[in-house]
Amino acid sequence: MKTIIIKALVVIGFLSYSAAVFSQCEIKNRIYPDGSMLYYIEPVNFYWTEAKDLKGGIVTDKENYFLELLPNPYPEKSEGKKLKSDLVLKLSDEKEYRFKHFDTRYLEGDSIMEMLFFIEKEEMEPLQNFEVIQAKIDMMGEEGIRTYTFKLHKAALKEQLDCFLKEEEDVKNK
Repeated sequence: MKTIIIKALVVIGFLSYSAAVFSQCEIKNRIYPDGSMLYYIEPVNFYWTEAKDLKGGIVTDKENYFLELLPNPYPEKSEGKKLKSDLVLKLSDEKEYRFKHFDTRYLEGDSIMEMLFFIEKEEMEPLQNFEVIQAKIDMMGEEGIRTYTFKLHKAALKEQLDCFLKEEEDVKNK
């Protein structure tokens, strides 16, 4: 009996620790060369194969919200800077939503390409209520539209957006 209780406590402790470690709510900030500061949660993997992968998350400047995507492979900087098409996300409500392209940046010595898409006020509610099923990014050139069917962390954007909005609400209530 004593062994069962100890095992149960260990399992409960592990689950509590896991929830804290894998929490989506650790908000960080980054200052960009242009002087802007963005708040973000570590990007998560949405899709991964040997040929391509997609990471991303929610980013905010405390006034606006953006969807940050880090597609790989990505074009050279001269071609990547031409990527200005909107992002199309299909959510679990089976509807497609269009997010306006905001910026494409190359980070860490051009080893990462970051694409930012603006989240309009009317797009907040669907992102808060539904998981992402698919993303379509126009990579231009021979490749055209690259479609990522989310295999991992389908609810990550929803959870991250909830974290930012909860923090914003907590600040207002202080």
